[in-house]
Amino acid sequence: MKGRWKEASSEFEQLRGEPLREDAGKGKVSPSGLGNFFTTCASPTCRSGWLHLWRSRTVPVFEGGWTCSAQCTEDRLTAALRRELEGRREVPSGHRHRIPLGLVMLEQGWITSEQLRRALDAQKASGHGKLGAWLVRQHGVQEQLVTRALSIQWGCPVLSIDSHDPLAMATALPRLFVDAFGALPLRVAAGRLLYLGFEEQLDPVLALSVERMSGLRVETGLVRGSLFREAHDRMLTSIYPGMELIEAASELPLVRLLARKIERTKPIEGRLIRVHDCLWMRLWVRPQTGSLPETDGVRDVICSLGPN
Repeated sequence: MKGRWKEASSEFEQLRGEPLREDAGKGKVSPSGLGNFFTTCASPTCRSGWLHLWRSRTVPVFEGGWTCSAQCTEDRLTAALRRELEGRREVPSGHRHRIPLGLVMLEQGWITSEQLRRALDAQKASGHGKLGAWLVRQHGVQEQLVTRALSIQWGCPVLSIDSHDPLAMATALPRLFVDAFGALPLRVAAGRLLYLGFEEQLDPVLALSVERMSGLRVETGLVRGSLFREAHDRMLTSIYPGMELIEAASELPLVRLLARKIERTKPIEGRLIRVHDCLWMRLWVRPQTGSLPETDGVRDVICSLGPN
């Protein structure tokens, strides 16, 4: 303890006389100077403030606030976890009614009623396959017309994959989500708009989660089937940030596992977001210079929590 106190006293002597920064004492990270020394803990339940003199004043940071101890990190995580899980057990509302795909294409004059009837009969007899695929296979309907009809159903644009760079987009969301939710991060426009593509139907929950995590506005749309599948396969073979999977039976052990992860990693920023039935925690270990972080600049943790 004497060694730690001596080290802290030495740090104070070096910093003495430097001006306080504006964000000192607000639970925020100051890059340098006396403001770091007087940075206060972001946990509202903290009893010690900045009294842990041996602890860094700049890391770890979670959701914009520095925590002075492992217990305060746990407290902040507990609040974030409860925020994300609020309403998890609510019954989801029904989907907005959409005009059937066949009727959309019939109304647009892209197919005939006979083609529609035969495709529906073939789909029913086989017991599998999408109507659009049967129309393409049986009647040579252009694939782009099926995609346009789906976009009318969803009220969204048809997106292009021109200049798609899988490596550049691999930090938009974890590989697990790209695979499990059939998502294709396409590009970032003007440094603030992320285009997220899907093949047949949108996933607004995933889009909102990516928006909250990245701080970018997310625009969703559909991509023509064959083009989507080729680009999606390339996306899955790209290089992604390091990822860890965590399973926990209840909230308390999950919070402790995540807190230990933060304490070991010492991120300069961290966020926790719910994505459908799982939780996504991203930790920034280096400053982000562009619209998306670099591959080695973040660590992802995907969590599943048992039923409460």
